[in-house]
Amino acid sequence: MPTPRRGLLLASIHDVSPRFEGEVDRLLALLQPHVGNRLAMLVVPNHWGTAPIIPGSTFASRLRDWADRGVEMFLHGYFHRDDTNHVHAASRLKASLMTAGEGEFLGLKRSDAARRIGEGRALVEDVIGRPIDGFVAPAWLYGSGALEALSEAAVPIAEDHLRVWSPKAHRQLARGPVITWASRTRLRLASSLAAASILRRAPIKVLRVGVHPPDVSHPAIVRSIGKTLSAATSTRRPAAYGDLLDRYLRTSGRT
Repeated sequence: MPTPRRGLLLASIHDVSPRFEGEVDRLLALLQPHVGNRLAMLVVPNHWGTAPIIPGSTFASRLRDWADRGVEMFLHGYFHRDDTNHVHAASRLKASLMTAGEGEFLGLKRSDAARRIGEGRALVEDVIGRPIDGFVAPAWLYGSGALEALSEAAVPIAEDHLRVWSPKAHRQLARGPVITWASRTRLRLASSLAAASILRRAPIKVLRVGVHPPDVSHPAIVRSIGKTLSAATSTRRPAAYGDLLDRYLRTSGRT
C-alpha cells in the first residue's frame, strides 16, 4: 500500500526576474512533474536595478499567465541588492555570511522598507491582475524595520529560514527549516547537498523547498532537487502557502 501523505510540501522558485527567465523555465521543468502548479514564484521587480519588469512586456504576460494557472506570486524584495551600510555587528555578520550582498531588507528603516514593499506590491499586482500572495525578503533576512513595515502593510504571508507566518493575522503558520542549495563555494555546495539529503526525510510536518536560478548550473544540485522532491512527495501533499493561512482562518473562526 502507498504511504499516506500526511504532511505538506511547499515549493518555491526564488529570484523570478527577466534576468533569469531561462533559468526559471528550467526550474519549472524540474518542479512541475512533482508539484504541478502548486508552487510559489518569488518575484523581484527590478533585480539589482538593471532588470525591471515592464508592464505589458512578454515577461509580464508570462507572470500573469502563471498566476492564472494557480502559481502563487510573492513579492521578493524590490532590487534584491543590499545597499545598506550596516551599523550593528550582528547585521554585518548576517550580511556577509548568509548572502553575497543580497540581503536587501536586513538593514532598511521602516519607512524605506514600507516604500519598497508598497511600490513592488503595486507593480506586481498590476502585472498579475490580483493581490500578491505574500512577501519573502531576499536571502530570508529581515531587519526590525522590514518586520514593522510588513505588519503595517498587512501582508498575508511571509517566511524566513525557520518559519512561515502571517503579518496580517499576527500568527505563526508553520515552523521548520527550508531546504535550499548554495553554490558560492565548494564547502557551501557540499554542506547544502548534505543538508538536503537529511532534511528531505526528516519528520517535518510542513516541508519547504526553495530553488534559485544558479541551481540549474550545477548537475549535483539538479540531481539533489529531483531526489528531494521525489522523497518529499512520497509522504507529503504538494500545497500552496495560502493553504496554511486558510487552515488557520478556519480553525480560528476568522474571515
